[in-house]
Amino acid sequence: MADLNRELADFLRRARAQVDPSRAGLPPDGRVRRVPGLRREEVARLAGVSTDYYSRLEQGRRITPSPSVIEAIGRALDLDAAGRAHLDDLIGPATSTRRPTAVQRLRPGLHQLLAVVDEPALILGRRLDVLAANRMAKALFTDFDEMPATERNYARWMFLDEAARSLFVDWELQARNTVETLRLELGREPHDRATAHLVDELRRQSADVDRWWEQHRVHQRTRGSKRLRHPVVGDLTVEFETLTPPGDPDTTLFLYTTEPHSPSHRALDLLASWAAPAALDQD
Repeated sequence: MADLNRELADFLRRARAQVDPSRAGLPPDGRVRRVPGLRREEVARLAGVSTDYYSRLEQGRRITPSPSVIEAIGRALDLDAAGRAHLDDLIGPATSTRRPTAVQRLRPGLHQLLAVVDEPALILGRRLDVLAANRMAKALFTDFDEMPATERNYARWMFLDEAARSLFVDWELQARNTVETLRLELGREPHDRATAHLVDELRRQSADVDRWWEQHRVHQRTRGSKRLRHPVVGDLTVEFETLTPPGDPDTTLFLYTTEPHSPSHRALDLLASWAAPAALDQD
């Protein structure tokens, strides 16, 4: 079975196992369920396809469903937006190849934008590579510029730097989301060797990555919050929003803010003072 077909079969099986039959609107049929989730024939019924057709999909056979069938299967499996995009990625590229992705470089205007933003802001590229970070983001998280250029990656920092584990109060949640984001990335660009190499490296070095990767869940970061225990300013919670520059879908700007007049806002103000460049001596 080809890698993409294997990934599709694995994703469908695991998604099916996570669906509560009672919430899916299926009446009890008196049969004992030996495994969690829906049976294949139940997914097929909910999606309006034959059991044989769905079974061939779950076996990773080379068939290409129509968009309406993909949408129906996504509804039957109760997939969120990231899950449906991942399903489409796993099915869609099976009959096509994609060009190797070029090295990402930010246009000067984005660097200038970060320089004038007062709040913490960083830009991530493919596979969560850190393409740029402003002064406040470096103070809040870590100075990615001090890392070798080939190692400036958010996922690598999250799992391989003990300081990251200490920084996040909700490290397990943030780390799991990171793995699920990489899952989504690899599904979108299955032929990207750099992403595959990163995943292999992290799975070898982190039992957490290996365990969560096997669960085959996907996550797309659009907004959220992070609870931090910062070594300089103590506990604070930051909210983040993401923006994708028009014409550059592989680049994402993350902007971190705090609730006005909150303890977290005061902590971020203190961090800004701590991170401010030293004033020049006046004659």
